[in-house]
Amino acid sequence: VQLQASGGGLVQPGGSLRLSCAASGGSFNDYALGWFRQAPGKEREVVAVIRWGGGRTAYADSVKGRFTISRDYAKNTLYLQMNRLNPEDTSVYYCAARIRWTTNWGSASEYNYWGQGTLVTVSS
Repeated sequence: VQLQASGGGLVQPGGSLRLSCAASGGSFNDYALGWFRQAPGKEREVVAVIRWGGGRTAYADSVKGRFTISRDYAKNTLYLQMNRLNPEDTSVYYCAARIRWTTNWGSASEYNYWGQGTLVTVSS
């Protein structure tokens, strides 16, 4: 399984950005895919997770109502739409995948496959 994240950049507070993650090398219907982020000096934390087949989603409290995770079956691509960004959202964002949904969906150690990070900077 290979994951390729893109879409990071510099955005002003209150702005929006959409991240993409191209997935290949697997049949993802039984997978859970998600976005994590890691700021300098901090631990990697979950942002949002989606079950590829069925579309069940889960979000970190800090992004509920602002971020939306989605996927495109035809393109095998995962997305993260980020709205009302604030400086605390500045991080390197990673996409990740594991076989089957887990009740421990928020733990980075549960995910076997990782893409390279893409940097999101929220600053005026």
